[in-house]
Amino acid sequence: IFVYIHSSVSATDLILVFLIEFLLFFALNIGNCLGQKGTHDGELSQVSSLKKPNMSSSPVILSATAKHTATIIFLHGLGDTGHGWASAIGAMRPPFAKVICPTAPSMPVTLNSGFVMPSWFDLKSLDASANEDEDGIKKAAEGVHRLIQAEEAAGIKSDRILIGGFSQGGALALYSAFTYPKSLGGVMAFSCWLPLHKQFPGYAVGNKETPILQCHGDCDPLVPYKWGQMTASMLKQYATNVEFKTYRGLGHSSTEEEMVDAKQFAAQCLNAE
Repeated sequence: IFVYIHSSVSATDLILVFLIEFLLFFALNIGNCLGQKGTHDGELSQVSSLKKPNMSSSPVILSATAKHTATIIFLHGLGDTGHGWASAIGAMRPPFAKVICPTAPSMPVTLNSGFVMPSWFDLKSLDASANEDEDGIKKAAEGVHRLIQAEEAAGIKSDRILIGGFSQGGALALYSAFTYPKSLGGVMAFSCWLPLHKQFPGYAVGNKETPILQCHGDCDPLVPYKWGQMTASMLKQYATNVEFKTYRGLGHSSTEEEMVDAKQFAAQCLNAE
């Protein structure tokens, strides 16, 4: 979910859309929570030892189907959980890649009148010029950095770790990548924006040459397409390897075409060792 909207959309309308989307996410994922949805031949597991601050529970993990030499960390959007993207990311990853899909902590979201839902950080306003939740964004990025560091400690080089996300999760993935001092394998940013963008490129301590795939639907009513374009233009001012892909007729969701592009991108970034 995104704080920038077209001026023709009222705050009341957006709050209703956010609430409806959350309820849809809940309906889609309750089967997962009850263990009713199958995932890639039983490879799905939850590892309590990986539970981190700023994560509501242990991340969903899909083990590599070949020798583990790379890792993909994918962050869900507002109101979703790690289960919501695990199967899709598992289907597009190379066989040597492990998948980690953490779940954001539940918190009151100011934009949604304090309604409690999984959220990486608070969204305070529909106004593009309003203050962002700087402390919350930085705290969430620290949690992502710890996941990266845990993979490094387990023997996976940082440039063999790809991070990505959808909507709010994609925003966090971009911010986390640019504020991580070591080179990562790549970044997948779906239907999102760069948080605290006014503090860049000063905050960009690393990954200026890391491949970035930014995907956006041109009919997105929540994270307007123009904001995706503006984010890509800004990123290209200090990042040397940014690709922006447009999906005609796509709203605030994903599509098979996008996942095919993501699969190709991951394969290119994480060539088999």
